[in-house]
Amino acid sequence: MKLLVDFFPIILFFISYHQANFLVENTFIGALLDPTKSELITATIVATGVAIVASFVQVSYHWIQTRKFEKMHLFSLALITVLGGLTIMFGNPDFVKWKPTVLNWLFAAVFFISFFIGEKTLVERAMGNQIELPAAIWNRLNIAWVVFFLISGAANLYVAFFYALELDEKTRMDTWVDFKLFGLMGLTLVFIILQAIYLTRHISEEDEAIEETIEAEKHAHEDK
Repeated sequence: MKLLVDFFPIILFFISYHQANFLVENTFIGALLDPTKSELITATIVATGVAIVASFVQVSYHWIQTRKFEKMHLFSLALITVLGGLTIMFGNPDFVKWKPTVLNWLFAAVFFISFFIGEKTLVERAMGNQIELPAAIWNRLNIAWVVFFLISGAANLYVAFFYALELDEKTRMDTWVDFKLFGLMGLTLVFIILQAIYLTRHISEEDEAIEETIEAEKHAHEDK
């Protein structure tokens, strides 16, 4: 459920981009747009506007449910509002294309800085109340998140601006919109699964070590 909420604006961006003609012809949105704009620019503006509204809904929904604001949602809202606003204002898709990269690299920086601020990394602060792991394992997980965010940001940048340059602009934009949903979501799901496997292995090792310690103490007590 949380993953669905996190990807809610991206999903609506994807749907509204590919259904922009329907929205323009059958809703009030058409009256707000310049009819002289190309199909590509119109679809991008529609999708970006929907994503901005969806981001506000996302933040509001989380606050109503928890009475707290999630920083990731706030960062995303700020970026889509600024970069998306520039895309709508100037009719230039390049601004909104930068949003996933800036957001991912911002998260990479935050996770990396957590090594030097406080006694725990950001991963341990988020998950430390649920499981117990050695400090070295927490550090590896934190590094893994830094690398993941860096790779995700670079992948978005590549698909948005450097992939298949021989294709027309509309096809390249379609490809990026599809990648933004399926590619980045797929990368996230794969990373989460790999992290779960890694955690399961080390949790099992930790449990075995605890059991061995208890057994050793038991034998020591019996020897006395």
